[in-house]
Amino acid sequence: MGVSNNITAVVNLIALLASIPIIASGIWLASKPDNECIANFRWPIVIIGILILLVSLAGFVGAYWNKQGLLALYLFSMALLILLLLVILVFAFVVTRPDGAYDVPGRAYKEYTLHAFSSWLRTHITGSGSWHNIMPCLASSDVCTKLTHNYITADQFFASHISPLQSGCCKPPTACGYNYVSPILWTNPVNPMADPDCYLWNNDQNQLCYNCNACKAGLLGNLRKEWRKANIILIVAVVVLIWVYVIACSAFKNAQTEDLFRRYKQGWI
Repeated sequence: MGVSNNITAVVNLIALLASIPIIASGIWLASKPDNECIANFRWPIVIIGILILLVSLAGFVGAYWNKQGLLALYLFSMALLILLLLVILVFAFVVTRPDGAYDVPGRAYKEYTLHAFSSWLRTHITGSGSWHNIMPCLASSDVCTKLTHNYITADQFFASHISPLQSGCCKPPTACGYNYVSPILWTNPVNPMADPDCYLWNNDQNQLCYNCNACKAGLLGNLRKEWRKANIILIVAVVVLIWVYVIACSAFKNAQTEDLFRRYKQGWI
């Protein structure tokens, strides 16, 4: 195995290792309660990470056993996967850039307004057709019920940093003026005209505020928060993959030159 192929094998091993955090971040995203209820958002990153792992493995095999055809296929496939990952990163950054969060006086947690998020997210995630399937999924999860195990008094709850999803779905909007009984039980609104969601709130644990605009906004707030965290890992992985790919291209070109020179030398002799 020539020097260039040695280099290609090493950088492909690095690319293989870089696929692991991509897969891990995808699994982390897919395991979140909100993503469990949104089928289209669950597995793309995991699938791309697995494909990068397999392509890197193919490149390593091609370099180690000097299979030029396999190396060429590796370079072509890896370019497509890096481009696809870049597109997903840019798209995720653009659609999660608007933040619908706002501060609430006397509360440590934030509340969220739906119209402040990107129109793409509102249309594809919280549209009536999609929400019809998402709402029962959220209601069947423990997103809200587990709050009752963590907070007992109103002061404890108001000083908590609950997730956007919990803020939007598990309690009525603060502006309604409901009185706290428990994190998922509220009574006697002082200002029920303050927000349309005030009338949608229901103490039934299967309903709560799952049909509220606040819940839809909370879901988008959760998605934004989680994708922003995952993007940090994905950006680092993409930088490593691009660096590996440039070195692999150079090594492949050198290997081709070495092979051509070797054939020329054998023919001369």
